[in-house]
Amino acid sequence: MNNSSSFYKTQLETHKTEVSALHKQLVLYSMLRLSIFIIAGFGIYLVLPNWQIATVIGCVGLITFLLLLSKYTNKKRKRELHKSLVNINEEELKIASGDFHHRPTGEQFQDPQHFYSLDIDLFGKGSFFQYINRSSSKEGESQLAIALKANNVTNITDRQEAIKELAQKTEWTQLYAATSSLIKTDTSASTIIKWLQTHTAFIPKQMLWATWLFAFISISLLALAIFEIIGIGFFGYWIFAGLGITGLYLKKINTLALNADKTKDTFKQYASLLLQIENETFTSNLLIEKQKKIQSTTKKASSIFKEFSKSLDALDNRNNLFGAILGNGYFLLDIRNAYKVEQWILANANKVEEWFEVVSFFDAYNSLGTYAFNHQEQTFPKISKESIVIDAKSLGHPLLDKRKRVDSDLLIKNQEFFIVTGANMAGKSTFLRTISLHIVMANVGLPVAATSSTYSPVKLITSMRTSDSLTDDSSYFFSELTRLKFIVDAIAKEPYFIILDEILKGTNSTDKAIGSRKFVEKLVAGNATGIIATHDLSLCEITEELNEVKNYYFDAEIVNDELYFDYKFKKGICQNMNASFLLKKMEIVD
Repeated sequence: MNNSSSFYKTQLETHKTEVSALHKQLVLYSMLRLSIFIIAGFGIYLVLPNWQIATVIGCVGLITFLLLLSKYTNKKRKRELHKSLVNINEEELKIASGDFHHRPTGEQFQDPQHFYSLDIDLFGKGSFFQYINRSSSKEGESQLAIALKANNVTNITDRQEAIKELAQKTEWTQLYAATSSLIKTDTSASTIIKWLQTHTAFIPKQMLWATWLFAFISISLLALAIFEIIGIGFFGYWIFAGLGITGLYLKKINTLALNADKTKDTFKQYASLLLQIENETFTSNLLIEKQKKIQSTTKKASSIFKEFSKSLDALDNRNNLFGAILGNGYFLLDIRNAYKVEQWILANANKVEEWFEVVSFFDAYNSLGTYAFNHQEQTFPKISKESIVIDAKSLGHPLLDKRKRVDSDLLIKNQEFFIVTGANMAGKSTFLRTISLHIVMANVGLPVAATSSTYSPVKLITSMRTSDSLTDDSSYFFSELTRLKFIVDAIAKEPYFIILDEILKGTNSTDKAIGSRKFVEKLVAGNATGIIATHDLSLCEITEELNEVKNYYFDAEIVNDELYFDYKFKKGICQNMNASFLLKKMEIVD
């Protein structure tokens, strides 16, 4: 695989060059359109008052103008795509340098009642979500958040293989992300799905045939007028018949057109995304499974979406003078286009939700694939069913600079419980979050920040951070008790890896020591696996009675009147606490 930074730099220059070339082409097409407009206008001026020849010149000029406009629109869309790719690669280089705090935080997905999301900085400023998220849609963001919070311990190898494959398709994932980023709509996918599934058709089938008959009569009247068989007045007055028929359905067509206008850009871009999924060759089971969901019909989902997009565009043409007056007056275009939209809805409304889900799935999983591509030095955990829960070498926190962070080895077996002591700022909480993220990332299918890892899948549950909204002592303590009760109830139903950080902070030290000991004893009696960090050294005495409990610590030393941390995870009990030293060092006390 390529070095990620080199890849992004190369892609950045490639797409910048393409943007510049397309800009020049757009200028050329603009000049050609202006020239055609002037030439056609001058030609019509020369042949007047011969309206027949003037009409021919006008039609030829209009067709040529529209062709050039179509070319211009396609080139402009292509330029916007390459601009998006430029932004994507610039952003990747920023993130690689540690600059990612301007990105969406995902705070809307934070849930204090969740098993672990609040405690391990999964969402919010500087969070793992903020770092990993590359989703271009709200639905993709939501799917990514769901995956991170799922606590899903089944089919991990399938997810690993899917992420590995996407990590090798970075050009494809970037193209997908760029295309998805061009979707500009204020209407959510759920709103669109609800509209499609609740719409009631109002144009009968026979009206479609009526529109073709009416159009035939209109063209015949125009031909007769051109050849002077009838007066042009007959053709002119015929427009009122068309406008009258259209008026019978006008109110309902207006409502349909309003809903269609909110969705047409979404369907146009989703068609492009579906086409990219359909045309790509996948080998991993999960990606193939998702791809099949949009290939199960006789016609590809992208083609079906594209057809609908064209129908929506056609209905939208009623907003210009030609479409509203001439189109309806002579061809009943509103009725015909509305009928096509309704027939599409009747045929496909129930399938759209699944197709949208596939598009959002790839939007979310491209984030995971990008993470794996950007961190090729990390390792995919070897999934095991043995008694060892985590056996990781050189395990570190994925958001810390790998050049500066201090990694540790971790070996914890099923039904073992670690008590971790240590001085303030020695690294206990960071280590707990490191282990938590290892479990979350491994369950999602991501590589972890370690040189090697063997992992027996387990769900995670934590109590590390009590809600800040409770400020008085009794409420704070009650909040802690509520969380611990939540943990006890959860582990009674199925196994969890439990991570606790300084529990029972809302009570006095004596109660805290007694309560913490009893709680750990209860967890061990329930065959729980996990880790608790504490400043209370008396809790370490429990290892004398329970073989399942082991003591570890993070140390601190005072060297030349300065506090020194090595951030190493060591076996034993911490002997050096630093609160008094820090109070003196900062001249808070004498």
